Formats: sequence, structure tokens, C-alpha cells
Amino acid sequence: MLESFSSVLGGIVMPALLILCGIVLAIRINLLKILSPLRFIRTLKEASSNEGTSPLKAMCTALAGTLGVGNIAGVATAITAGGSGAVMWMWIGAIFSMSVKYGEVALAVKYRRSSNGSFYGGAMYTIRDGLHAKIGSRASCFLGGLFALMCLINSLVTGNIVQSNSAASVFRNVNPMLVGIVLAAGIILASTFGKSSITSITYALIPPLSGVYISLSLIVIASNLSLIPDIMRDIFIGAFSFKAVSGAAMGIGMQKAIRFGITRGIFSNEAGCGTAPSAHASANVKTPHHQGCFGIFEVIADTLVLCSMTAFVILIAQKRGIISPSADGVPLTLEAFNGTIGKLSGYIIGISVVLFAYATLLAQQYYGQVAIGYFTRSSLIRRSYTILSSAAAFWGTIMNVKTMWTAADIVVGIMTTINVLILLFLSREISEISQSKL
Repeated sequence: MLESFSSVLGGIVMPALLILCGIVLAIRINLLKILSPLRFIRTLKEASSNEGTSPLKAMCTALAGTLGVGNIAGVATAITAGGSGAVMWMWIGAIFSMSVKYGEVALAVKYRRSSNGSFYGGAMYTIRDGLHAKIGSRASCFLGGLFALMCLINSLVTGNIVQSNSAASVFRNVNPMLVGIVLAAGIILASTFGKSSITSITYALIPPLSGVYISLSLIVIASNLSLIPDIMRDIFIGAFSFKAVSGAAMGIGMQKAIRFGITRGIFSNEAGCGTAPSAHASANVKTPHHQGCFGIFEVIADTLVLCSMTAFVILIAQKRGIISPSADGVPLTLEAFNGTIGKLSGYIIGISVVLFAYATLLAQQYYGQVAIGYFTRSSLIRRSYTILSSAAAFWGTIMNVKTMWTAADIVVGIMTTINVLILLFLSREISEISQSKL
């Protein structure tokens, strides 16, 4: 039943809404003009305001919540379940996701709050304050609270269980509970020092880890350039394969490619999901437009660069027949690197996965704390959430993989559906933010 619900939500509802919202917002904000290379780079360079959390640090916290496991395990799962065509739909989803990410980030900065010289906010505050005058205070507060609750659930499922499960899969000869204990202890330790330590750790981890991963991926691709034309043909054919099944209007191959390409792409870049705005809202930035552009850069770095790197490495390994048919998730990616450029690269990627997963755990811990702040400032509840989050990280190391991904897809699908509908409702405000700086 859950798998059927996940299939409809992720295969039909969410892709349709995301593409619709992407088209509407791309037109309203004049996305092509924003993406003009010189203008875009200048906007990113001039974004910082005064001291505090810099726009780059805020983006690194958001990237910590998306990079690594989403790029490594998510892409591998998408290709296994949806075929090579899932990569094309991942790219298509990313293109439409740029304007969506811009809108949710810009609104989060517009409707954020300040406390003791720092900023906090997120989609729940956008919903409450952005819809206040349109649907009334009670309804907007209820919707904001519902979304905050979903953020909490997401931080435990997608943010803890999925990440720790992927980290544990790296150590096949180690008891997964030991990995769970280490990750749980790491969450408690970082949370003890507050939000500033979380942003500092993610800022220190993400750039070098991304650099190492890109370098190793480029070595694999450069060593197998002759296979790229065939791989690109497979990606295109797989994305638009109309193999009819029982008279279905859409071929089952194409349906799976769309479902897993877009849903895993969203899992990776979190565009439309409504979680990353919680990190971006903390930036001491000149205008909402400036941080919105960092949101666009986040999608480019995450999906169009890192996810594509993973996809090409896996597809190259499949072409060469050097990975086992039963491999999936992180083990599939590790096998691809091991088989193409040697076991040393596999060890490096394995260590990177664990560090990426830890950075993501911290980012999701941050999101969860922001969601709790919507309801209460109680330190007891915050500490209780940290303990629950640590328990979820531990449980994730021993949880069934299929159940885990189904639960993650459902949570992300519900959040994305709610958030995208809100963005469509507030599209005029997003347009006003963008036009004030163009």
C-alpha cells in the first residue's frame, strides 16, 4: 500500500507540480536573465552584508543536507530502479528546480526572524506570514505548524535514517550498530555546542569533500571518453522509452525513469522540499534576491555537477561490465570506482560517504531545531529531539533498505507537494523580489 502511494505521489503528482511550478516561476523571475554568467557571478560576489553567517556558509549548510549520500546513494538507486533514462529526468528536474529553489530561498529570507543578532526562518515561517493576509491567521498558523511537523519527521527519516544506513553500508565487515553508535555520539557532541558549530563543521567539510569527489569522477570519465556517446544515447532512449504494458498510455520504462529520476534528484538537491530554506534564512545577506541566487547555485553544484559525475561513473562501469547486477546504493557506486580506477579510490569514496553523511546529519539536526523553534523555545524539548535524532541515526544502520527509501520518498513527496503549492500561491511576491534587482 505504501509503495503504491509512493509510486503515485512520486511518479505523477510531484513531478507534475514541480515542472508546473518551475515553468511559472522561471517566467515570473526571468530566470534566463538571472543566469546570465557575468550577472550571476557578480550577484554571488556582492551578496554578503555585514558580519554573521555568510551567504556561502549558509549555502554550505544547505549543501551538507543534500551532498554526499543523495549524490552517491540516491543516484545509484535511481539508475538501478529507473534505468539510465532516470539521469535525463534528473537533469530535467534540476532545470525546473532552479526557479523553485530561488523562490523558496528568497521567501525564507524575506519572512525570517532575528534574535540576538542572528537570523532564523524557513518554509514554515513563509507559510504562516506569507499567507496570513490571504487565508487568515488561524489557517496560516495551522499550515505552518503542519509543515514544521513534516520537517521534523523528515529530519528523522531522510535526514538521519537514510544517511546512517548509507554510511553503515560502506563498512560491510563491521557491525552496523557500531557505526550507528559513532554517528549518534557525533550528533550529540555537535549539538552540545549549538547551531554555530554545525555551520562551522559543514563549512569545513563540504568544499574539500566535493573537490575530492569531483577529481576522482573526472579521472574515471577522462579514462573512458570513448564510452560517453553510447552512454548519452542510452540516457536519452531510456528517458523516452514507450514500451507499452497492458495498454498503458505511458511505457513502464519511461514512468520509472521519471519517477526515480525526479524524486532522487529532489532527494539530492531538496528543491521544492522546503528544508534548505531553513539554512539559507540564517545568512546575513543584502537582499532576498542575493540568497535566492545562492539557492540556484546549490542546484547546479548538487545535481548538474555532482549527481552527473556519479551517474557517468556508474554507467561507465556498467558498460564495462565490472559491477555486480545485485549492487545498489552506496555499494554500487563504490564498486564502480573500484572497478574503473582501483581500490584506493573506493576507500577514499567510502571515507567521503561517511563524512558526507555526518555533515548531512548535522544539517538535518539544524533543520529539526528550526522546526521545533516554530512551536516552542523549551530547551528540554530541544534536548529530547537531539536524543531522538541520535536514536534514529542508530536505527537507520540496521533498517531494511527498501522500507527506508519508501518512507523517505513519501515524506519528501508530501513536503514537496505542500511547499510547491504555496510557492505557486506566492509567485507574485517571488517575482517582485527578483524584479527589484534585475
